[in-house]
Amino acid sequence: MSLVQKRSVTIHGHRTSFSLEEPFYEIITTIAQSRQMTLAALVAEIDKDRDRDSSLSSALRLHVLAWVQSGGDTTQK
Repeated sequence: MSLVQKRSVTIHGHRTSFSLEEPFYEIITTIAQSRQMTLAALVAEIDKDRDRDSSLSSALRLHVLAWVQSGGDTTQK
C-alpha cells in the first residue's frame, strides 16, 4: 500500500503543494531528470497547462500516466 504524501515546491514565485503516492512521485522526478529540468520547473509546466477545474495533484498523476503510456518518451510535454 502506498500512502499519499504532501510535498511542496516553489513555482511562479510562490510555494504550492501537491499530494502524490510514492510511485507517482518517483516517476514525476524521473520525468524531470530525463528532461534535464528541476522538479519545480516540471510542476510549473504541468500547472500552466492543466485544466483549472482539476487539482494540481490530479494533473501530475495524469502527466505520469501519459508519460508511461508513451513508453517514457522524454520529448513528451
